[in-house]
Amino acid sequence: MVRPRSRPHGRSGESVGVPQPPNHRSFFVPLNVIHVGLGGWGGNWAQIAIPRVPDVEVVGVVDIDADTRTSVLKAIKRPELPGFASLGEALAVVDADAVVITAPAVTHVPLALEALDAGKHVLVEKPFANTAEEAAVAVRRAAEKNLVMQVSQNYRFYPAPRAVQRLLAAGELGELSAINIDFRQWDNDAAYAANRHYKFPHPLINDMAIHHFDLLRKVTGQEAVSVYAKVGDPSFSKFDEEASAVIVIELESGLVVSYRGSWVSRGTPTAWAGEWAIDGEKGQIEFTSRLGDNPAGDRVSLRRPEGKPVAVDLEDMPLWGRSAGLQHFAQAIAAGTVPETAGAGNLGSLALMEAAARSAASGRTESVVIPMV
Repeated sequence: MVRPRSRPHGRSGESVGVPQPPNHRSFFVPLNVIHVGLGGWGGNWAQIAIPRVPDVEVVGVVDIDADTRTSVLKAIKRPELPGFASLGEALAVVDADAVVITAPAVTHVPLALEALDAGKHVLVEKPFANTAEEAAVAVRRAAEKNLVMQVSQNYRFYPAPRAVQRLLAAGELGELSAINIDFRQWDNDAAYAANRHYKFPHPLINDMAIHHFDLLRKVTGQEAVSVYAKVGDPSFSKFDEEASAVIVIELESGLVVSYRGSWVSRGTPTAWAGEWAIDGEKGQIEFTSRLGDNPAGDRVSLRRPEGKPVAVDLEDMPLWGRSAGLQHFAQAIAAGTVPETAGAGNLGSLALMEAAARSAASGRTESVVIPMV
């Protein structure tokens, strides 16, 4: 159990993880955070995701580049916020409860360990780390320190996958027989030097499919046991490593999942969470999620044998995605509970991602090995 924050707060029985409207009266003393990593996606966090969450207050920012710090602080209209070139400098000066890490993936675990050793809770962008064992080091450290270690698996915090999880848990499809997932986007126009994404390690598996792997674990409640990945990129791809892949995943129940993903598809683009078809003895569920940076495009339909698809009602989520996850983080700390996307719970997604990359390199089916913590 995570230790509750010592500062007073009201309504301690409030349900953790249920997003509240952006203008609600805060039930908790705001969580003071240091935000590390303001470039690219980190800058988007600073300008979009964090300001939506009323129970979080940024009290310092960190980025090695002074111009980036200045630019982001100007964009969020908070030029007075203290800025630092390193987390160590910030921790020595700023009184904070937690650290939000949106720096490059290779820095995630080292920065998380530095924050945890300073007694701070940690929220880190995905992927948690490049290997499951590296991530497990941070998970163990958080447990030793009795601190929250959460991964921002933001695709979980949209209404469609949450509805699908409830339907499957209620047995609406009975025994499952197959799951098919398709992801299609075109991200190949920019010049090589202009798009950092081209140089990412395993840009499809590590940067994109990790979301789909995590959703697979969420909606089914199962871990993966083995994976076979085949990559075969066209000559016009500008990516250093795989831009497309076909992946076969076996879950612990024996259910086989088919995944097709591509950054160089000229087909109709899917939503970011992909297009899903889940088959079972009592029918089929189709869903899609995260068409944009909001839940408006989320869709779930349920088809019974010999019937037409029927739309499933979805919950209204005033906060979604990264903002809902950040709210979840703050509420878990305040209430002393374990968040849904805690680091320990994320190891299965990371282990599946790592095994898929190994399979792509080896040409063999690889076992999914989740570290013990």
